[in-house]
Amino acid sequence: MLGAAHIVVQGVSALLALALFATTTILLYKAVALPLASLRLRQSTALIGAAKTLQSLQPALSRRKDPAARMAQAALAELEASLPMLAAAGPSGVKERAHAALDHIMAETLARLKTGTGILATVASTAPFIGLFGTVWGIMSSFLAISALKTTNLAVVAPGIAEALLVTGFGLVAAIPAVIVYNAILRRVARMRLDLAGSAVAVEAHLSRALDRRALAPEV
Repeated sequence: MLGAAHIVVQGVSALLALALFATTTILLYKAVALPLASLRLRQSTALIGAAKTLQSLQPALSRRKDPAARMAQAALAELEASLPMLAAAGPSGVKERAHAALDHIMAETLARLKTGTGILATVASTAPFIGLFGTVWGIMSSFLAISALKTTNLAVVAPGIAEALLVTGFGLVAAIPAVIVYNAILRRVARMRLDLAGSAVAVEAHLSRALDRRALAPEV
């Protein structure tokens, strides 16, 4: 039926098939990437929470590239870079710069985790209307056939109506999975946002304690 359909209906169907393929590809990628990223984040956060000092984390996190490890490395780098001027400038600037670095890592991570959601949102919002365009074209073809043949025989109008229903179904098949996958990704990213915030709090607590120790014993 699709092979005998009008070229416009075939084009709309191909476009919706491409949209469904994009949705499926994003789903398969995120189904692996998001749980793996969450696992690595929790592992590094556990290491940060169990550590006694910020400096002691460097060997354990030096080869890890997850956001929590990068946060600890950024805070430690800021602390070491600020040591020469710490006595004169005080700890507030160190905390502000470290906080800004952690915020940047969090924002960058969340943006990367949301990669692909724009495509899903586009498919979810446009696929039904693209399908509707094919529906309108199929019905229009049926009316043109009635006008040309001067008959309302079912054999005349059935092909156009069948094309219309087919492409309507394609639009729903493309849109519904996109909505489901989009919402699932956003829920997972929201949970990871909380995990990232917890990692940042743990790192900033280590940094604050390190600064307090330096204030009590500058030679340490």
